[in-house]
Amino acid sequence: MENVQNVPIDIQTSKLLDWLIDRRHCNLKWQNAVKEIREKINVAMQDMPENEEIKQFLSGSYIHYFHCLRIVEILKGTEESSKNIFGKYSSQRMKDWQEVVRLYQADNIYLAEVASLLIRSVSYEGPVLRKQLAKAKQLQQDMSRREVECQSSAANLQEHYYAACKKYGIKGDNIPRELQALVKELPDVLNQVGTDAARLEEKIQLYTAFTNFVCEWSEPVLPMLTFAQKRGNATFYEWRTGKVPAVMERPLVEDTPVEAPAEDTIDWGDFGTQEPSSEITVEDGIDWGISVEPSPEDGGSGDAIDWGDADVAPAEIAVVQAGTDCPDGVAKGNDALSVLENAQSRGQFVDELMELEAFLRQRLTEMGQESDVVAMSQFQSAPRVIQIQSTQHIRGMLSEVQDLLGRLTSLQMQHLFMILASPRYVERVTEVLRQKMKQADILELKAISMVEKRREALEEQSRLEPRVDLLAERTQELKKMIETDISKRYNNRPVNLMGVVI
Repeated sequence: MENVQNVPIDIQTSKLLDWLIDRRHCNLKWQNAVKEIREKINVAMQDMPENEEIKQFLSGSYIHYFHCLRIVEILKGTEESSKNIFGKYSSQRMKDWQEVVRLYQADNIYLAEVASLLIRSVSYEGPVLRKQLAKAKQLQQDMSRREVECQSSAANLQEHYYAACKKYGIKGDNIPRELQALVKELPDVLNQVGTDAARLEEKIQLYTAFTNFVCEWSEPVLPMLTFAQKRGNATFYEWRTGKVPAVMERPLVEDTPVEAPAEDTIDWGDFGTQEPSSEITVEDGIDWGISVEPSPEDGGSGDAIDWGDADVAPAEIAVVQAGTDCPDGVAKGNDALSVLENAQSRGQFVDELMELEAFLRQRLTEMGQESDVVAMSQFQSAPRVIQIQSTQHIRGMLSEVQDLLGRLTSLQMQHLFMILASPRYVERVTEVLRQKMKQADILELKAISMVEKRREALEEQSRLEPRVDLLAERTQELKKMIETDISKRYNNRPVNLMGVVI
């Protein structure tokens, strides 16, 4: 018997209410009785004495049987003066709460209610609060990670923006103005290239001599480079006719203001990320505002029509036969451009530079592979300009040619040529670059919003943690009270409510 008395009664908390009903400690219809008790509690709460402990009971928590017992104990002290000669309390406060306790004790209704409260705390309220708390903590980690990602992505976009600006040769403070300023400097750059072309004489002579010696070539070799070596960056008219123009009428490019593109502007892509080709293609031609003249290859048969201004009343249309009625010595339109400004002659200049570069590369490779005997047998009758060349000298000539070629075919120069050919290209480049900064700004704003969300999650955590702690404390108290109550019913045998975790 003594052994049985010491054996603990283990009850699974989730099955506690069923356990009490099965052993007839509580009634199945306890909930109906609880409704009446709750109404009496609500009435009794309207008239309470000033007491700090009672205030804590009434501060939003659910008033259960054990609270009511404590309130009665407190009222015994505050309502002591209301006792009559028979030891009964005449205070209505005391009567109300004593009635509540009496109703609770009938059929052990209180035990069923507190068991239900414990089950709800353990199975529902506790897990929900823990889940909310875990979510708030996880949200802080996610927001911190996303904040770093947004800041990193924004920094990368800004870096790409300034790298792209560097390719264009601008700072990026005012893109349209800086690009237009570069175009204004372009003629000086091209004139310098034309001046430096004078140093090509020895390279052209070597290539010409080698071609004539090996192939017995009779046609002119590198005609454009030869012309530029002698005349520099002269006009296309001089290249075409062999005469220096007396009068030049350069094409007029309408200076249209570059405005900020609208939100729905088409994204033309990033021109700066594509590898430049050897030929620069211009999508939009310049509206020169003058008569269109055919090139020599057209045979001079085309008619040049001056359309005039569409907004002005129509005037008499003058049909000019190119090469006939045009005054001698007058360079108009494309003829008035320098050979390096004119797309056609510039393309030929670059092609011939690449041809000369390929020759020097090949010659450098051959000279490195030739033995003395083979060289003497193959080139003993070659012109002296071929025989006196050394590997080191050829390498120096190759370096000079590559320098000129690089200055004309760099990505920055390609963009400048496209801007020169089409003012609309400035708008496109501006929009592409602005999109990078716009995306960077959006990501920075997102990073700021991540900081705000993290702060809100931290506030949520600060709000939930006290609730979790308070629920855990009250649940443990309720657990001990129930265990003690059940233990008394079984001759003080130890009672353990299992699975109470908050």
